[in-house]
Order: sequence, then structure tokens, then C-alpha cells
Amino acid sequence: MVCLGNICRSPLAEGILQDKAFTAGLTWSIESAGTNSYHTGEPPHPLSQKVAKLNGIDICQQRARRFAASDFEVYDKIYALAGDVLDDIKRISGKKFDASKAGLLMNELYPGKNMDVPDPYYGAEKGYHEVYKMIDEVCDEIIKKYKPLTLQEVKLDSFQKN
Repeated sequence: MVCLGNICRSPLAEGILQDKAFTAGLTWSIESAGTNSYHTGEPPHPLSQKVAKLNGIDICQQRARRFAASDFEVYDKIYALAGDVLDDIKRISGKKFDASKAGLLMNELYPGKNMDVPDPYYGAEKGYHEVYKMIDEVCDEIIKKYKPLTLQEVKLDSFQKN
């Protein structure tokens, strides 16, 4: 999960998807980063922490880090939370950029719409709640899309096709 500073949107996305993956019994490891280094080493924004906590997720232990080209060697999927962030990822990655691994987060819920998750940094708490809701909805879709089928689901699917 990648945004600009790694203190507002991407920490929420990391916390939300990690929580949903854990709840679904998945052993996914979700991490986040920013394309700039303004906040490296800092915890998430206080309002991101507050909104996450209000939704039962603790992100206070996260620390901002800068996205690196080598992340393409480490991670299976890299989600940019906005178009300008995806442009920065391409620039930072150079020849290591892999379009099959990177894309806009909201395209998982709204394919081809290229929607941004707005940056709530300069706004009021309400914006953080709106961002949380957007990310929460798309993370539900990610779990549904990438969660492996159980044996029971496979058998049910085969039964329904016959």
C-alpha cells in the first residue's frame, strides 16, 4: 500500500487489509510505504490512528518508510492510492517497475475507473472517516478476489455447475 508520505492513507490501508486478511484466516503480510521521505520513521497521523482505533484496528506501531524499487522483488502486489503516486512508483522503480504487480487500489473495486483515494492530510477528521470507508470497501473486494477457495467451496462450485 503506497501513498505520498506513508502517514495517512497507506497506514490505514495496511491496517485494514491486514485485519481483514487475519480475520479471513489468511497469512498475508501487508505493509505500506510512501513515495517521499518527509515522514520516514514517524508513526501514522494522529487522525489516521484515531479513525483506525474507532474501527477496532491499532496502527500506532507502524512507522513510515520510503518506497524503493526493490519492493518489486519483495511484494506480490503493490497498490498505489492515487495516480500521482503510481507515477512516482514508476519513476522511482525505473527498469524494476512491473505493471503486472502494480496498480491503483480503487481499481480492485471499480475496474478501469482510475479513482484516487483522496489525501485527508490537510483536512478535518471527517475526511479520514471517508478515506477509511473507501479503503474498507476495496479491501473487502481484495479479500474476496484473492482468498483461496476452501475445499468445501470448490466442491459446492463443482456441484452447482453440474
